[in-house]
Amino acid sequence: MNSFQRSIWRTLWAVLLYAVASLYANAQFRVEVSGVGLTQVPIAVGSLRGEEVSPQKISAIVQADLERSGQFRGLASGKTADETERPDLAAIRQLGADALLTGSIGKMADGRYDVRVRLWDAVKGQDLGAMSYVVVAGDLRLASHRISDFIYEKITGERGIFSTRIAYVTKSSGRYNLWVADSDGDNAQSALASPEPIISPSWSPTGGQLAYVSFESRKPVIYVHEVASGKRRVVANFRGSNSAPAWSPDGRSIAATLSRDGGSQLFMIDTQGGEPRRLTQSSGIDTEPVFSPDGTAIYFVSDRGGSPQIYRMPAMGGPANRVTFNGTYNISPSLSPDGRWLAYVSRVGGAFKLYVMDLSTGNASSITDTTADERPSFAPNSRLLVYATQQAGREALMTTTLDGRIKARLSGQGGDLREPHWGPYLKAQP
Repeated sequence: MNSFQRSIWRTLWAVLLYAVASLYANAQFRVEVSGVGLTQVPIAVGSLRGEEVSPQKISAIVQADLERSGQFRGLASGKTADETERPDLAAIRQLGADALLTGSIGKMADGRYDVRVRLWDAVKGQDLGAMSYVVVAGDLRLASHRISDFIYEKITGERGIFSTRIAYVTKSSGRYNLWVADSDGDNAQSALASPEPIISPSWSPTGGQLAYVSFESRKPVIYVHEVASGKRRVVANFRGSNSAPAWSPDGRSIAATLSRDGGSQLFMIDTQGGEPRRLTQSSGIDTEPVFSPDGTAIYFVSDRGGSPQIYRMPAMGGPANRVTFNGTYNISPSLSPDGRWLAYVSRVGGAFKLYVMDLSTGNASSITDTTADERPSFAPNSRLLVYATQQAGREALMTTTLDGRIKARLSGQGGDLREPHWGPYLKAQP
């Protein structure tokens, strides 16, 4: 059994090397942004009028969102202005800002908050539009992220990803938790807690469900979990191990690694049940499947050539072609939703580094300076990645732009964070 095979079986049987650390359900995450992008829009985000009544500082959340995207550079306007007045845009330009956000927040008699904002083009002197929300205190962060989405789309022309969610796993005091959190890592809610390991969370295409592997039956079993209700069902509990679930783009099937026939091979499983259909027939280990965005292909990891590499095959099964050729150990593939990029982890001289490959050219480059990177996952706009790594001796979640220039650490209070997966766009709310 080679080192890759030993690594896979260790994962399957949950010999997971976690540091003992504490992470509480209400732990607040601190977003630390570093790096400088080539082109960033300078934007002034002033305090909203009346913001002192809010339990969440909306302007700070919005500025952190925008800076984390790599597309914006936040500037302090030094003034408080609401959405009803026209600001002195010439003065804003003198600050070096191209855009300005103004607004207000007030607490209503029923305890809800009325949040209003307006976006200004300081260069052209134009009103770019306004938006408002009336929300309970618990939805102020979501309202903040939607304001960030509004700004991002108005200025870049692309849809924002700040109101999406991420899932990840922690271990604390011998207990595992599957968390669902805001895209900045904050507002984490426990979807599942267990004394046994939980691994490989994977969002459904609609964002309403998570597939994951739980060892609560003292063996790896794949579940599908309804995030809103907490209800779940078993989709794979066959003889041997059941691991590495990945949703098809239409949400009707899950590709997974099963050892029911003796070796670890890829199978297709109907999410409503039924007999799995085998996809691979190799003599090695085939694992970590991910679908191409159009659903026609599956990328996966196999040691069929002697060392773990990433391969591509038709989604219905068939001949597999090798995709990664640099290095002798490449794992954890993730496809960008636009189909242009492949992110993966490569072992280089004993270090595990996050790489991004341009699928049109095959050119790949390392984009991190850390040495223990794990499980990259793309944001739904294909412009950011979330991944797990170690910094200063402790685990952390990070986001990065695809060129590696802008990184943000989503750090908990001494927590141990693993297995991140970025969810899809949320459906529009009425």
